[in-house]
Amino acid sequence: MAKAQGLRGWLRRATGAWLPRKGRFDTGEVLLSQRRVFILPSKAGLGFAALALILLIGSVNYTLGLGFALTFLAVSCALVDMVATYRNLAQLRLRQGRVAPVFAGQEAQFELAIANRTRLARYAIRADFSDVPEPRHVTDVATGAQASVVLAIPTTARGWLSPPRVKLSTRFPLGLFHAWSYWRPGTRALVYPRPEDGAPGLPLVGNSGSQVRAAGSDDFAGVRSYQAGDSPRQLAWRQIARLDPALGGQLVTKHFEGGEGSDLVLDFDALPVSLGLELRLSRMARWVLDAEQRAMPYAFRLGALRYEPALGAAHQAACLRALALHGSGEPA
Repeated sequence: MAKAQGLRGWLRRATGAWLPRKGRFDTGEVLLSQRRVFILPSKAGLGFAALALILLIGSVNYTLGLGFALTFLAVSCALVDMVATYRNLAQLRLRQGRVAPVFAGQEAQFELAIANRTRLARYAIRADFSDVPEPRHVTDVATGAQASVVLAIPTTARGWLSPPRVKLSTRFPLGLFHAWSYWRPGTRALVYPRPEDGAPGLPLVGNSGSQVRAAGSDDFAGVRSYQAGDSPRQLAWRQIARLDPALGGQLVTKHFEGGEGSDLVLDFDALPVSLGLELRLSRMARWVLDAEQRAMPYAFRLGALRYEPALGAAHQAACLRALALHGSGEPA
């Protein structure tokens, strides 16, 4: 046991402490130094080595001077390719980008910035997660330039998602050698609950405490997407002016609720317990999105968490974050 620990410690020192460790993450800018880049012959390189060995044996057996010259020339090209393959990956600098929150079922995208501050241009740099059999992203990095690679991973559950380690590799220029390095990003992606499909309407509560469902033209309740048949007088021109329809903006129509004035309160505890935890969180997520789309200020209640009626991207992000981290023990 002592010998095994000593050997492992020697290997850690020899490789720059780059043996896998549980919970180890790379933060900030990472330099692919000599101890972080590994290189081995590829399948093509092994075949080339076997061919060179056959040439050498034949040259020795038949005393062929031209065979010796051809063998040494081939071996010299292989050695040059080994150095070139290593230099194509070494001294690159890696930096993690921002990770946008996503809903469960969507792909979380992790941005990787590859900077080349040397005088040597880099070609055919492959980047992907280490558990992917064949890298899906190949990029070139010019001298003194930077390239960005977006790595996507599917999501299935809400909460924080830590990506697997990233593998960067190259076989440039001849493909006889395979050089690679590992990078473990320290960023995490926040996964919101998946909005429920076919969720019931927003829980509008009147001043008297009764739910208001009827729609009319008495009180302004917000805006909604334009539907065929809507009167041009009901178009929300102020909201439309902010988004150019020619650039992908959407026409919106003013929406009115009939009867008494109503307040919108999204209360998690008011949902039936029989729905289950995840379904209730999904319904709350859908209601948050619907309220934002209709520009209706809404209050948010989730356990001991209370948000006053508000509207906007910050309020929406805070509510969705609380739903994503509910029950995880982390503060929302």
